[in-house]
Amino acid sequence: MTKGAMTKAVLSEIPRQNPCAQCGTPIPQPDWIEPGEGRVSYLWTCHACNYRFEAVAIFDEVAVEHPPLAA
Repeated sequence: MTKGAMTKAVLSEIPRQNPCAQCGTPIPQPDWIEPGEGRVSYLWTCHACNYRFEAVAIFDEVAVEHPPLAA
């Protein structure tokens, strides 16, 4: 699987109803999505308590395709 294909697959599956990290209220969708190599970051804002937080999804498949250079 290519990196571009993996990012497209992940972005098409946007998380919804994520609970607020502070008060637990479900948040309909993230405010911002930022894909990166082997990860996708999501910025969430809770409109119930005004708490903002970031959640990061990390994918093991990229680590297998690109092993570390140093042991």
